Amino acid sequence: MKMQEVAGTLLKKVLPVVIGLVLMVLVVAWLADLMTEKIQPGQNAVSTKNAEPEPGNGLYTVREVFKDYTAEAVGTLKASRRTEISSRLLAPIDVINVRAGQTVNDGDVLVELDRRALETELRQARASVAAAKAALARSENDYARAIQLLAKKVISRAEMDNATAGVEVNRAKLDQARQSENEANVMLSYTTIRAPKNGMVVDRLAEPGDMVQPGEPLLILYDPTSLRLEVPVMENLAVGLKPGDELTVQIDARDKRRVLATIDEIVPQAEAASRSFLVKVRLPRSEDLFEGMFGRLIIPIGKRRHLCIDTDAIETIGQLQFVDVVGQNGTLERRLIKTGRYGDANHREVLSGLNVGERVLLKGTHKRGGESK
Repeated sequence: MKMQEVAGTLLKKVLPVVIGLVLMVLVVAWLADLMTEKIQPGQNAVSTKNAEPEPGNGLYTVREVFKDYTAEAVGTLKASRRTEISSRLLAPIDVINVRAGQTVNDGDVLVELDRRALETELRQARASVAAAKAALARSENDYARAIQLLAKKVISRAEMDNATAGVEVNRAKLDQARQSENEANVMLSYTTIRAPKNGMVVDRLAEPGDMVQPGEPLLILYDPTSLRLEVPVMENLAVGLKPGDELTVQIDARDKRRVLATIDEIVPQAEAASRSFLVKVRLPRSEDLFEGMFGRLIIPIGKRRHLCIDTDAIETIGQLQFVDVVGQNGTLERRLIKTGRYGDANHREVLSGLNVGERVLLKGTHKRGGESK
């Protein structure tokens, strides 16, 4: 009896441990995926099905096409003829006749400065001229009398020399007074600032009442007919360009408009940090292009070969793209592909997954089997 009791007690203690170990082994085997059927290494046949295009669908043959290969360089529109309008005087502003965006012509009055102090100086200069003229007239009369008295030997040679010197001194004083009057006139003319050329006001940097310093910019003026696209071009592309070459420029802000432009200048020094040359391309005149706008320079660099496919043949699942390839025996093969740029709205280049001459099933409601673009 005692042996049986001992065996029963031992069994009760060992049995849970054994069951726990078995369960642990089963869980580990399940986590390690040891309980599922494995696919043996080697090649398996690709699943295929018969090609049964729906009504309206068609086939497209993958084509090899050659297109002009271009590179883009981005830059900013700037004016080659840009002028800062500033004052030559220290004076307050009376009137500014223009605002930003306004078109001006050569000679138009842009700014008028306070001229009262200079008008006073001009009046003083004119008074000095009048006094100098009177002094010269008196000295000339004295000189004429001195000649007559010297002939009669009434005065000495020294007195005659003094009369001659008086005339010369007063002539010099009159000339100096006239120069001062001219200077006052010139300074007074600086109070009226005129446009030096035709152009457009880009910015207005001062307001009436401001005290301006000599050389301080008041207005920024540029010639809209001198707009250029200034763009840094990588050195491997820039070495093939030269002034006078015609290239295409795209203006994104104007519905991606493309215009033909001419290279005006290539700065003969590369930027060490970016390894690029600054290329300045002259644009044709346009009323809706302005300084500071964004532009793209299209640089042709040769021809590129690629395969082209109709976009109606592409089925997108997540980030993956598939096509159904029609075999010689009429079967369909689902194939993963990788695409690149659009040739146009209906065609796209294929980077991998297809070969020239293979046929793919179109899934759209229209049929296109012509040459790819």
